[in-house]
Amino acid sequence: MSSITPGPQRGPQPQPGAVQQQPVQGQPAPVLQPAPVAAAPAPVAYPQAPAQQPVQQPAEHHHHHEQEEAPEVYIYSHSMFFYWWPVWLTGYIMAVITYLNGTKVTIPSPGGMATETFIHPSKNLGVTFTIIFFLVILITHVTMRGLSSLVAILAVAFGVLLLAYFGWWEDVLGVLGNIYIFMNVTFYWFFATLVFLVWAFSFFIYDRLAYWRVRPGQITHERVIGGAEKSYDTRGMVFEKHREDLFRHWVLGLGSGDIQITTMGARRESIYVPNVLFINTKVNRIQEMIAMKPTEFAPPVQA
Repeated sequence: MSSITPGPQRGPQPQPGAVQQQPVQGQPAPVLQPAPVAAAPAPVAYPQAPAQQPVQQPAEHHHHHEQEEAPEVYIYSHSMFFYWWPVWLTGYIMAVITYLNGTKVTIPSPGGMATETFIHPSKNLGVTFTIIFFLVILITHVTMRGLSSLVAILAVAFGVLLLAYFGWWEDVLGVLGNIYIFMNVTFYWFFATLVFLVWAFSFFIYDRLAYWRVRPGQITHERVIGGAEKSYDTRGMVFEKHREDLFRHWVLGLGSGDIQITTMGARRESIYVPNVLFINTKVNRIQEMIAMKPTEFAPPVQA
């Protein structure tokens, strides 16, 4: 029977990197401990920079600042017929009074057919309308400027005082009391309508066919029919306002007046623009625009 001799026992194998110590005689053999394996370093988390958002740039304007539109003033020269508004206005008022308070009168016609119409029993309506009609004709055809207006007013006042001093007012009023003027309602309507139609055509259409346009640095005379234009430079230009006619400008014109324009330069001209409405407002705005520079109101650049 054969015996199996056990081979030499092997201890734990040294780990790589471990230092092997030789046993010392008489001392127990040291137990070899495996060297600790260094752990893999953990990844370092660095703070990430925030993602940059694209900054929206403001749209580039094609011009640095908004340019204002150049102000304009239109000057219309009206005809003398503008001052006839009291005639048609009084005519319509008398027509209404005659129609409401008048008496129906039958007037026989030569053909044997009778015609009925309304006539106011008072003579004052006819006298009043006739006097207003006469005064409008007188004021619009006789110009009284400055001293002439004052002389006319003083003459009327002197005549009133003179009649009162000599006691002649009773005789004058007696003569006026014997004046009878009667007009039927048809006359008032027909005459007032004729005057109104001519007045409206003159004021709204005919007077606007030619006008003056004033802008900073320039004044232009324009005509609707024909398209003719004539421009003047406003540098050194003089605008004069005339409102000397008391009755025409203040009474009938309701604050109208005349404008005289004097140009400067080699060809000096004097331009007269009569019967301009709201003349104070117009002249004030014109003087403001003359002081402006045309370059301040350049048109905006198109994109």
